[in-house]
Amino acid sequence: MKKIISLVFVSVLGGIITLGSYLLFLKEDNQNVVIQTESKPEIFKTSTASSTNFDIEKTTDFKKAAKETVDAVVHVKNTSVKTVRDPYAELFYGRNSGRKYQQIGTGSGVIISSDGYIITNNHVIKDASAIKITLNNRKTYTANLIGTDSKSDIALLKIDATDLPFVTFANSDNLQVGEWVLAVGNPYNLTSTVTAGIISAKGRDLEGNNIHESFIQTDAAVNPGNSGGALVNTRGELVGINTAISSKTGSFVGYSFAVPSNIAKKVIEDLLEFGNVQQAILGVNGGELNGNISRKLDLQITEGFYVSNVVKDSGADIAGIKAEDIIIKLNEVNIKSYSDLSGYLNSKQPGEHLEVTVLRKAKELKFDVTLTKKELNKSVLGLTLENLSDTDLKQYKLSSGVKVSGVENQDLLKYGVKNGYIITSVNGVAVKNANDVERIISSKLNKETIRIEMVNLEGEEERYIFR
Repeated sequence: MKKIISLVFVSVLGGIITLGSYLLFLKEDNQNVVIQTESKPEIFKTSTASSTNFDIEKTTDFKKAAKETVDAVVHVKNTSVKTVRDPYAELFYGRNSGRKYQQIGTGSGVIISSDGYIITNNHVIKDASAIKITLNNRKTYTANLIGTDSKSDIALLKIDATDLPFVTFANSDNLQVGEWVLAVGNPYNLTSTVTAGIISAKGRDLEGNNIHESFIQTDAAVNPGNSGGALVNTRGELVGINTAISSKTGSFVGYSFAVPSNIAKKVIEDLLEFGNVQQAILGVNGGELNGNISRKLDLQITEGFYVSNVVKDSGADIAGIKAEDIIIKLNEVNIKSYSDLSGYLNSKQPGEHLEVTVLRKAKELKFDVTLTKKELNKSVLGLTLENLSDTDLKQYKLSSGVKVSGVENQDLLKYGVKNGYIITSVNGVAVKNANDVERIISSKLNKETIRIEMVNLEGEEERYIFR
């Protein structure tokens, strides 16, 4: 009996020791593992959203846009005839004795209708004696030039074809910085090349002054030969015409620029309907704000267009816009710079209505403005002339004059005449408007020497003589 009790006691004691060892060692170790896992500090904030391959592919899939665009982008070949002048040959045989040779230039174009209308850059086909179009399927056509606009660098071509693939226009005002885009073109004669990038900026003024375009800036690779090609969104819709690169080498180094599709669309519509571009104006003069100007004017904002003068009887004047107003929106599109303002106006027609939002003494006001047509005169000397406003006359300290807003005369371009030069007199007669210049030049052309006096961009007087 005592042996049995002893065995039971030993068994119970062994069980107690075994259980105690488990609780003391094994269970505590497991608890330590759990506690360490739960109390680990969170170094990075991690999203709980699912990040599958499908999600990544969906946001960066350009296959559809490329497929819908590549066949609608064409190769443009420009053949021009150049003459090398030989002074000795001209002495004996006349001015037409120079040696002629062909020069070939290439670029890209975008088919915008199934019946063969093609948009490209003006500089791609400038001075062309023949224009050849090659489609992505290798078919070739001879193109007719419908019209050009050197200011926007847009040209419209037409080929005799039907059932062509084409690109539809998107509203470039809706583009957002950071949005994905594709550049499609023919760089270095490589057909059907597609590159991707994002919208880096909008409303870029490449020359840093107030007479150039409002460009879309992108980091999609664009090289020589891409000019005139398509910039499209991820749906394959046209948002711009690739036009320029910013580079010291002539090749892509990170930034390229495109004419917004809204401007390009308006230009080609005008070329088809009127044969030239109809320029719409608000009827205000002034400049864009910045920190220095805002301090001088004691303003609280540093972005927008400051109205220094309103043209009498213009749409802005009739609507009630006044000097010292600050334009901050056009049809709910934010206006932060002059290029924003000019770029938006360049996409509109004379006669259209705009809702113009201004700040007047810190109070926001809205005006319904009817845009008017900017009247320009093309001089027989290859100059586009614009009448000066009273503000311009005060700025340049002149009593009269006519502003040059376009130069196509190669001789004058060679001698450095630029947009913004002011013609003050022709053959010693002071000119007050563009009609004066045209009247005097036309009456003297081919009869006697024509002397033109101009004021350059530095305010210096220059003289040009035509015989």
